[in-house]
Amino acid sequence: MSTQGGFIAVALFAGALIATSPVSAADPKVSIERPTYKYTLVDTFEVKGRQGVVSDGEYYYVSGSKGLYKYDRLGNLIQSNETPFEGYPILVNHIGGIDVFNGEIFVSAENFMDGVGKDIQIGIHDANTLKLKRAFAFEPSSGQEEVSGICVDTDKRTVWMTSWVGEESGRYIYEYSLDTGKYLRKVHLQPVPQWIQGIHYYKGKLYVTADDGTADLDEPDNLYRVEVTDKSYAPVIREKVFTEVKRQGEIEAGGVDPKTGELLVLFNRGSRIVLGMVKGFYPGYDREISEVYRFKMEPTRKERGAKKAKKQ
Repeated sequence: MSTQGGFIAVALFAGALIATSPVSAADPKVSIERPTYKYTLVDTFEVKGRQGVVSDGEYYYVSGSKGLYKYDRLGNLIQSNETPFEGYPILVNHIGGIDVFNGEIFVSAENFMDGVGKDIQIGIHDANTLKLKRAFAFEPSSGQEEVSGICVDTDKRTVWMTSWVGEESGRYIYEYSLDTGKYLRKVHLQPVPQWIQGIHYYKGKLYVTADDGTADLDEPDNLYRVEVTDKSYAPVIREKVFTEVKRQGEIEAGGVDPKTGELLVLFNRGSRIVLGMVKGFYPGYDREISEVYRFKMEPTRKERGAKKAKKQ
């Protein structure tokens, strides 16, 4: 048990049902270094937040740098919390990606300025009110220096975080217990995607979004699949190149809608981003536009074959 800033990590996920699922000891299965899904753009809709989008199948939840927003299935804004930092044990000023699980929104929060983050915390907000219920600090010994995204592995009952900051911090993803808040480990990404913005879990696999395309050169950003096992490292395979966006800009965090099976990803366009901060606009824009892109997901032929073989 560890403490920081006068509060105890072990009480963070109070109320969660305790259950465990063993991690396979097998080596990473990377014989198929291809996408597991085919992605087809369905539509887009503009939102107020610029950091991430998730869904519980009933609503869309969007994070802004300093706000949380709730949208109905038609893309209408129905609820906002623009004072989301009230109640945090340590002062924070920035929200990254989010996830939603069991009626709670998991928020990646920190103090962030000009590419530097500190005082990393995981905030758990009520999905009905968008208000903070409880929070806990990260484990400093992990080496994580910033938090850009967060997701819940609902099978293993763990929480994963990513770091946008490069060098040593950005080479890993960081795992915590959902039930106790205890730091478990970090996993080395091989190879390492550049500028990781978000992470989500879907059907036994982890995926990360990376802002690795240069907007000035009209380069697309990417989605990567991370093949995590019990090893200290995990192979990374490019899952999708986002060539469909209206203008190349900045990818953020996303997730899969459990009701439709669609991939949701938030993109920002129009603004120039320097060290993670908006610094002016591109020609033709006088504001930043944040949009949710919805993609239909269809398993690839080999992925369908693998699922069929597993059932037999």
